[in-house]
Amino acid sequence: MWLDTNNSHGDAPSLNKAPTPRDAFELLLAGNQRFVNSAPEHPNQDATRRSEIAPSQQPFAVMFGCSDSRLAAEIIFDRGLGDLFVVRTAGHVMGPEVLGSIEYGVDVLGSPLVVVLGHDSCGAVAAACSALENGMTPAGYIRDVVERVTPSVLAARAAGRVEPDEILAEHIRHTVDLLLDRSRMLAEKVAAGKAAVVGLCYRLADGSAQLVTSRGLDAAVWDCKESGVTPIINGR
Repeated sequence: MWLDTNNSHGDAPSLNKAPTPRDAFELLLAGNQRFVNSAPEHPNQDATRRSEIAPSQQPFAVMFGCSDSRLAAEIIFDRGLGDLFVVRTAGHVMGPEVLGSIEYGVDVLGSPLVVVLGHDSCGAVAAACSALENGMTPAGYIRDVVERVTPSVLAARAAGRVEPDEILAEHIRHTVDLLLDRSRMLAEKVAAGKAAVVGLCYRLADGSAQLVTSRGLDAAVWDCKESGVTPIINGR
């Protein structure tokens, strides 16, 4: 049974029903709106919740985001213990361990939603752009991160997208596509309507998370537009 113990404001799905991809997406949007408005409720952050989830976890979303210190998922989406299964790498670049972690969150823990979370002023994206312009790549394993972001930058430029926000959106979209291309399990769940994958861009200055792309969540994307959370790039 999925349970939000701090549902005093009615933002959670039915207590006796597992959350759908749409339920999960709406919870995230509602929490982010509270954060933007400086009115967080800090749900599921007390001793009761801590004791409740000690035996097991049932997070309602898998959050695959950049490691940037300003991108703490539980804070910017106003959630608490046991709500989000978080995977983070610099530039949200993907390897086998990331894919395995995301598949674990969806297939084993039952999360119906995967979120790829990027942000403006991303250092990894900026480094990839600089490497292409001056031919100089960072040393050590930072180079590996930059090389994994580079295909997104090249794709954006090939499409005539050269502004930083456009390149970032392309990188978020590319990550979503790559995730579904490499994970057969996740792709099958999305095709069957059992899961969804969305790409969001977080804006550091105002705290808002804006929709970039969506797979398996078209109805919720329309609701997102009607509620005033306008996508920066139309969902696919």
